[in-house]
Amino acid sequence: MDLRQLSYFIAAAEERNLGRAAERLHMSQPPLTRQIQALEEEVGAPLFERTPRGMLLTQAGEALLQDARDIFGLVEQATDRARRAGGGTVGRIDVGLHGSAMFGVVPQVLTRFSEVHPEVQVSLFQGQTHQQVTAIRQRRILIGFERMVPLDDDMAVELVARERMLVAMSSAHPFAQRDTVPVALLRNQPIVTASSRSAPAITLRLCRSAGFEPRFAAQAGDLIMATLMTGISRQLALVPESMTHLRLPGVTYLPLDAGDEPAHMEVHCFYRKDEASPVLQRMLDVVREFAHPGGASTSSA
Repeated sequence: MDLRQLSYFIAAAEERNLGRAAERLHMSQPPLTRQIQALEEEVGAPLFERTPRGMLLTQAGEALLQDARDIFGLVEQATDRARRAGGGTVGRIDVGLHGSAMFGVVPQVLTRFSEVHPEVQVSLFQGQTHQQVTAIRQRRILIGFERMVPLDDDMAVELVARERMLVAMSSAHPFAQRDTVPVALLRNQPIVTASSRSAPAITLRLCRSAGFEPRFAAQAGDLIMATLMTGISRQLALVPESMTHLRLPGVTYLPLDAGDEPAHMEVHCFYRKDEASPVLQRMLDVVREFAHPGGASTSSA
């Protein structure tokens, strides 16, 4: 029994006349008759009762007709799902995240993606940049979001967002009563940094532009831990604005006044340059909507 035979049977059952069924199928009647007879032999029971008023379904025919229609419905459903999977609108995408990239724009990107593609399951993987790169190469995840950009030649990198920088401090710190913190006030202040390259480099650039060297006091595993440390000490930390979504007891956030100097931190996404997954392309479409509201962007290594 194959789908072609079932389609012949459905036509005969609905037309109740082999001549009309053959015409509907654009074939002659003798081969249709042979196909119906072969199907009855395979089933082991008559499917039709021939009467002067036409062909009536037997009990076996009624049962087969229902199942045959269900089978064709499943075939259509499978074809549709395969077509949508090929277009990246159904399936699953595994996404890497770490540290403060879990706040701010990245959750917004993932929320928007789920709204646009509700039949794609989003699964999250937490790991630092090198762990995400390894997972991408092994195809355990398709895309990673981080502040520290991988320099690997096989990774494509795209900007997701720039966030203005704030100063995190204990609510008991003397600066906590201010409206802003000028970079000049960071002189001789102990500054805790994350282990990534970006935050210390930005801090160093801003302080040197103001004419002094920063006083790096400690290094935390990530920006979240750095922010936690400010709440229990006199140390300061330069953090992205999205950290304000993390309400930590005893921590105050104030805008950093860097004058004309650019003072922001970036979030990037990265993925394999040779990755052709349609669902990844749909994710990148959403990323680019956030990064470039007026138009699409191009990837960079």
